[in-house]
Amino acid sequence: MDEHVIDLTVISAVVFDTDGVVTDTARGHAAAWKHVFDAFLRGRSEPFDIRDDYLRHVDGRPRLDGIRTFLAARGITVPEGSPADEPGAPTVHGLGLAKDRSFLEQVGKYGVAAFPPTVALLHELRRRGARTAAVSAGLHGRRLVTSAGVMHLFDLMVDGNDAALMNLPGTPDPALFLEAARRLDLPAAGIAVVASALPAVEAGRKGGFGTVVAVGAKAGDTSGDAAGDAAGGLVVVGDLSELGVRGRVLPLSG
Repeated sequence: MDEHVIDLTVISAVVFDTDGVVTDTARGHAAAWKHVFDAFLRGRSEPFDIRDDYLRHVDGRPRLDGIRTFLAARGITVPEGSPADEPGAPTVHGLGLAKDRSFLEQVGKYGVAAFPPTVALLHELRRRGARTAAVSAGLHGRRLVTSAGVMHLFDLMVDGNDAALMNLPGTPDPALFLEAARRLDLPAAGIAVVASALPAVEAGRKGGFGTVVAVGAKAGDTSGDAAGDAAGGLVVVGDLSELGVRGRVLPLSG
């Protein structure tokens, strides 16, 4: 698909991955990961690279999966632990709790902003009659979207709490996005997915969604296997100001 457009003659709803697409939280997440991992890695391995390690191993993944993936890449194994671990304990759960605490401290200090091009796109989609949903692998996804002042622009949200309750795997498995489709009562082929993290883009393609919009050059670098599973087209944009909408418009009332 060459045009940078969502075509509402074939797409009825758009599902947005929140981190890095709706809410400007990527820098806060990356900084929190670096703070936690650097303390843990001291004397064990090289420091966490806030760009390459973040994008390759943790961006777009559920928090605990990100820890497992990153540590495996460094050849490090730690016990799983439990949610009762002390934040910072050398376990998967302990590191996850420390990251969560560090990230929420940053949110409390700096707040959360929504990307203006995303807000403009959401308004245009809703003006034209498309339904919208938000997906987040994080436990605080709903809180962050609400804090950014854009929850009213979505018909529904599926976040990490839903994933935990329903035992849904995180991206690149498409389960979270397919749950949003189920709640919208629409087939995946009639839905577009918008994502910036590579695992989320892969999830959209593997789930058979009609259109997958990859925001950013890294997100557009999908694997051949993921592309081969796609039912529809891939649209790659630098940011959402480059994405147009055509098609359906709600009739005037009265």
